[in-house]
Amino acid sequence: MYVTKLVCARCGEEHSPEEKVYFCSNMDGRLDIYYDYDAIADVLTREELELRPGGTWRYRELLPVREETPVVDLGEGNTPLIRATRLADRLGFRNLYLKDETRNPTWSFKDRPMAVGVAKAVEFGVKTAVTASSGNAAAALAAFGAKAGIDVVTFVPHFAGLGKVAQLQLYGAKVVRLKWETDEDPTVKMMVEMVRRHGWYPSPSFGPFNPYQFEGNKTMAYEILEQLGWRAPDWVMIPVGGGGLLAGNWKGFKEFKELDFVGDLPRIAAVQSTGCAPLVRAFKQGKGPFEIEPWGKPDTVATGLEDPFPWDGDAALKAIRESNGTAVAVTNEEILEAQRLLARYEGIFAEPSGVASLAGLIRLKDEGVVDPTDLIVVEITGSGLKDPDVVVESVGTPPVIEPNVGDVEAYLSSVGAL
Repeated sequence: MYVTKLVCARCGEEHSPEEKVYFCSNMDGRLDIYYDYDAIADVLTREELELRPGGTWRYRELLPVREETPVVDLGEGNTPLIRATRLADRLGFRNLYLKDETRNPTWSFKDRPMAVGVAKAVEFGVKTAVTASSGNAAAALAAFGAKAGIDVVTFVPHFAGLGKVAQLQLYGAKVVRLKWETDEDPTVKMMVEMVRRHGWYPSPSFGPFNPYQFEGNKTMAYEILEQLGWRAPDWVMIPVGGGGLLAGNWKGFKEFKELDFVGDLPRIAAVQSTGCAPLVRAFKQGKGPFEIEPWGKPDTVATGLEDPFPWDGDAALKAIRESNGTAVAVTNEEILEAQRLLARYEGIFAEPSGVASLAGLIRLKDEGVVDPTDLIVVEITGSGLKDPDVVVESVGTPPVIEPNVGDVEAYLSSVGAL
């Protein structure tokens, strides 16, 4: 393991990589993990990487897990980067790519951080892990926990998609649906309380409560650069809830540049829903990294982005500005239209949270921020199977037709098939 230290992003409290530590003692901020990049450069080259199998552990030197620790691998990562030719023609782009995270084992990008987080739990000898999640992070933790033999407790908001909740139960997780009627997120509050009372391993998908799994988000950036032939795109569009994916991506892009694997860095666009956009608001108001204000109770079809306070927002805000990027909020209507376009033109069924990135790209093109000739990567972060109720409500249910040729052809004619 090439970790040199863990340092609180806010107060500067420092910890040794030998310590069993999850968060700053002041509960101030995320423990950022630092690596010895000179030592990594001595053993890791582009040529070496190209010889390795795909997936999370292809990049083991850049992850905070000891070499002797048995990892939990469900085949996560190594997702395709698809050139979206039909969608590009429809929207007026020349070089449009989709990073399709729906191909992960539990159908979302959350498998990346949880693979690393659960491996670290195995290293620490953890018996029970607990998370606060709208569904995707909980599903990933439950799956990896099942494989590792670790008990999992998940706190989800009462409005979490029932498909996501059922998935958790099948993996054997203990699911607690919490009523959320105030501005404060009860799932995080209960998770922290259980960690304090019972010593459980905190496993949300945001950094301030577990710095190790945050590092798994970097692997998506590594893959994008490799899949583009060791070239950085001009723009990367990233949906934002807690901000960990965006911040982790940016760290990954910078690490490959630090190792001289690539020469340039992309610009980052953060995309949130207008019903929950604390990071976008802070960016547009010129707020500092630790001046982001809570949003209040969310109201959006993108339930996976319902983070009223972006726990990794400090790092995400820094990343947007360091990359000369931007942040944009999109409406429910824009998200659902992007979902329809993605399915219709590229055959990818994404959940609203996972396709907010595409809605953001369309908005930024209309505003003249993104050039149609730019090389653009849109991260599609979760499958539509995660939230089918939204789709049913959006597209409706076909009527039942009598099984005779006349009625069938009349209906086919009415829907434009004849």
